[in-house]
Amino acid sequence: MKIGAHVGTSGGVDKGVERAAALGAETIQVFSGAPQAWRRKVYGQAELDAYRSRLAETGIGPVFIHGLYLINLASSNPEFLAKSYGALVEEMQAAALIGARGVIFHLGSHKGAGYEACFAQVVDYVRRVIEATPEEAWLILENSAGMGGAIGSRFSELGRIIRESGSKRVKVCLDTQHAFASGYDVKTRAGLDAALAEFDREVGLDCLVAVHANDSKCPLAGGIDRHENIGEGHIGRDGFENMLAHPAFAETPFLLEVPGFDNEGPDRQNVEILKTIRAAAAR
Repeated sequence: MKIGAHVGTSGGVDKGVERAAALGAETIQVFSGAPQAWRRKVYGQAELDAYRSRLAETGIGPVFIHGLYLINLASSNPEFLAKSYGALVEEMQAAALIGARGVIFHLGSHKGAGYEACFAQVVDYVRRVIEATPEEAWLILENSAGMGGAIGSRFSELGRIIRESGSKRVKVCLDTQHAFASGYDVKTRAGLDAALAEFDREVGLDCLVAVHANDSKCPLAGGIDRHENIGEGHIGRDGFENMLAHPAFAETPFLLEVPGFDNEGPDRQNVEILKTIRAAAAR
């Protein structure tokens, strides 16, 4: 199990690797452009060379791209749907270019129409993205907290999309805060065992390729997407002790997306907390 964080890439993606190293991160997640804009980044050769050099020097990896927040494959607006598809294809191409495992993204919201109303469209666009992008890039669905009609809060929803897509390149990133907020009690060992048994039944643990490690400002089943620093929220340190000791996560990268103790995003203190828990779980 590697422990890392989402890091900024201002000044170049190579600077993201440097920031990750400063945090003590062993694996990283980055944006391939502004998270609230459709336009994606164009990487220059000098930047790519510096990035690859810094990865080799630090040994940090694997790398993941987080998709922009605007993507909504469940949208009923044809123009918005086309932009979502185009941006996601660009991000998958970027993932292949920088050697990232793939793109972790939020499927979007049905805006009250219901999961069944948008299911066929979502599957269609997942297939289209897979067909239009490099074989080495995974399309990684992230579970949602369920707020605002967001799809994918139930493992059954994710599993059905993956099965219907017909591609082994469609994977899952499990966000601990989203799971907790949507009603999965990942805090207790019994609740975690039950959640992972359901995940294995509905999705398959072989599809789990990353964990977004976030404590929760929202109580169990509260349905709100609000991250907290490790040990400071409703999941608590004991919840992460259960998770990092669970064999299902033994080789799964843990990526922090917490606010940070100085409210500047993932920090060394959160990384060290998870590393301490990991060390204790290994004894």
